[in-house]
Amino acid sequence: MPKMLSEAQVEQYRSEGFVCPLDALSVEEAAEFLARMEDLENREPDLWVRSKIKPHLLMLWLNDLMRNSNILDAIEDVLGPDIMAWATGHFDKKPHDPSFVTWHQDGTYWGLSEPSVVTAWVALTPSNRENGCMRVIPGSHHKGQLPHRDTDNKNNLLSRGQDVEVDVDEDQAVDLELRPGQVSLHHTMLIHGSKPNFSDTRRLGITIRYVAAHVSQTSGFRDSATLVRGTDKYQNFIAEPRPRWDFDPDAVEFYNEIVAESRRRKDAIAADHQNRQELLKATTKL
Repeated sequence: MPKMLSEAQVEQYRSEGFVCPLDALSVEEAAEFLARMEDLENREPDLWVRSKIKPHLLMLWLNDLMRNSNILDAIEDVLGPDIMAWATGHFDKKPHDPSFVTWHQDGTYWGLSEPSVVTAWVALTPSNRENGCMRVIPGSHHKGQLPHRDTDNKNNLLSRGQDVEVDVDEDQAVDLELRPGQVSLHHTMLIHGSKPNFSDTRRLGITIRYVAAHVSQTSGFRDSATLVRGTDKYQNFIAEPRPRWDFDPDAVEFYNEIVAESRRRKDAIAADHQNRQELLKATTKL
C-alpha cells in the first residue's frame, strides 16, 4: 500500500510520467528553507556559481531538504524502498526574468544504467503559468531516450541548452502549478521545459534527483550519492558525507573531487552522444 500517494497517483506516474501537486512541506516549512537559502546567498554572493553540481554536498539546508520524510514517502511509492539522493539543483527565475528551459529529457547526459530515476521539484515560492512553471508532455517517457542537440542561448537554464530533436505538440503540455511547499514528481524520460517569468513574483524551485539503489553509473567515471532511505547493498556509488555546517572544509574537499570527476564524465558522455548523432545522420544520408 502506498505511503504518500494514492493508488490513482501511482498509476498516473506510471502512465503519464508525473504526479502534481503533492503537499510535502507546510507553507511555514517552505518559508524556513527559503530563509536559510537566502541567508546563505547574502553571506556567499557567488553561491550558485560555486556550487552548480550537487550543492547538497556543501549546503546543510539542502541536505536536510532532500531527506524530508514526506518527499521520501512519495519517492518510495514509485521507486521502491532503497533510495539514493544522487543530485540536486536550483532553478531560479526572478521577476520578469527571460530565462527558460527548452524541451528535454533529464537523463540524456547522465550515464545512468536505467531510468529508475525520479525528480522531485520542490517549490519554495509560488510556481505558476505566469512566472514560468514547469510544463510536461504527458506519456512522453514511454518513448525512451530521444536524440537531443546542444543549443547556445544565455537565457537557457540548462547547462548545455539541450533541446529534444523531435516535434513537440505544445497543445498537449500540462502546466505543473505549485504553491510553496508543494512538490511535483517526474520521470527522467519525461519531456519537459518551462517558459520565462512574465510576472512580478520570483519562481524558485529545488530539484532533487533520486535513484533506486540498484542503479549504477555506466560511463566509467566515479560517481557519488547519498543513501536517504533503506539499504545500499549494491554500493554502486561513493557514499557522500553529510556537511556538518555550510561549506564544511571536509565537505568542500569531497565536493571538489566529485565535481571534477562529474565534469569529465559529462564531457565524455556528451562527446559520445554527439558522435552517435553524427554517425546516425551520415548513415541516414547514405
